[in-house]
This record gives sequence, structure tokens and C-alpha cells, in this order.
Amino acid sequence: MALAVTDIVLLLGTGLLAGVINVLAGGGSNLTLPALMVLGMPADVANATNRVGVFLQSLVAVRGFRQYGKLASGDLVAILAPMLIGGAVGAASASVLPNWLLKPLLLGAMIAMALVILIRPAVIAPPPGTAALPVGGRPGAVAALFAAGFYGGFVQAGVGFILLAALAGSLRYDLVRANALKMLCTAVFTAVALVVFIARDQIAWVPGLVLAAGNMVGAYVAVKVAIGISQQTLKWFLLVMTVAVSLAALFTGH
Repeated sequence: MALAVTDIVLLLGTGLLAGVINVLAGGGSNLTLPALMVLGMPADVANATNRVGVFLQSLVAVRGFRQYGKLASGDLVAILAPMLIGGAVGAASASVLPNWLLKPLLLGAMIAMALVILIRPAVIAPPPGTAALPVGGRPGAVAALFAAGFYGGFVQAGVGFILLAALAGSLRYDLVRANALKMLCTAVFTAVALVVFIARDQIAWVPGLVLAAGNMVGAYVAVKVAIGISQQTLKWFLLVMTVAVSLAALFTGH
């Protein structure tokens, strides 16, 4: 697929902004999916192509958080296993079912998260010094992680919020460490999704890699921002992005 200069600028700029948003909160795919569809891609191809950038930005973010010592490693197998299974089931479903099936779920989850941040912020942003809980020590954690993996494998847009609800809200990681784990989880289930989409030949590689270049730069910048800002500031950024994604889910068709 040949790209005009304006297409390249659109994809790089959108990818950079989405990379920042995805690392600090979530919902960047609400920018990148429309950008890909502007190029004439059908929704299923745009959904698949978008995963190239999501995967590569996740690797950049994970490496950055690990360098700063913010990537928790004590419970990774228990966290990643249900994600991996959920991602595989979600990606397989996405290849044959329309994306609108999960739109009400996304909207409901976003509204619920916005209300939680406003009314009971400690649920999603634990106080400093709060000890993280093991997956086995929190009822429903496995189901929440599987659901997040399934949703991410299915449609991707907004999955960061669902992951944060599971990691910060359920397992009590602070927002910086929750974001680091969120990006690792995203890399895992997106890798599974990519295998499915590649097998079905649904990825447009040229625009996907251009978009990914912007995603990766945005992720690099966002890690440095996340390390330097306060938990309180990150919480309010999360609230703003939650509201924005709720509006996008309400008024757009993807």
C-alpha cells in the first residue's frame, strides 16, 4: 500500500500522540484506528494493522520502565497466563465478529472507572506504600485478567483502562507500576493477536510500520514523563483520558 507524504505525517503524528496516551493511561487506539480508516482500510484490517504499533510501543515502554526499576516481576506468570489465554480467544473472535459487540462493554467500563476515580480514587490509585496483592490473594483477579486479555485481543481500543482496573484497582499496584505491567501485558496479548491476524493476512504492513514508528517515539517520551510526575497528576490525567474515551466510544462507530 503506497502512502502519500500527508498520509505519513498523519500516521506519525497520530502514532506519537497515541503512544504517549497509551503508556500513561489508555485509549490511544481511538486515535489510530480512525487514522488508518481514513486511508481507506476496512475496520477489520485497521484493527489488525493497529496492533503492529501497539506491540512495538509496548516493548519500548516495558524496556524503559524496567530500566527505571518500575517493572514488578514477582507475580508475572500468574498475571500473564490468564491474559495470554484471553488474548488468544479475543483475537480469534475479532477475526470473525464485528467490533460493535464490545462497544457497550467499553462504554460501561469507562463510565464506571471515571466514577470510581472521582468518588473513591484510592481504589484505582492506591496510597503510596500500599503493598501489591498476589493474584491468588484477590478473589476475581484471574477472571478480571482474562477479561482484559480477551478485550485487548478483540478490539484493543480502551484496553489500558481495563488493565489498570485489574492491576491497580484489584491487585493494588501504584499507577506507575500498574502502567509498567499494563504495557507488558499488552505486549503479550498483542503478540498473540498479531499471530492470528498475520495468519489471516489482515495486516497492511507499510502504514502499520509507519504508525508504529510514531507509537514507539511516543512511548519513549511517556515513560520519562511517567517517572517524573506525581501519582496525583497521573490520576487526573487518567480521569481526563477516561472521559475522552467514553465520549469516543459513545459518538464513534468503531
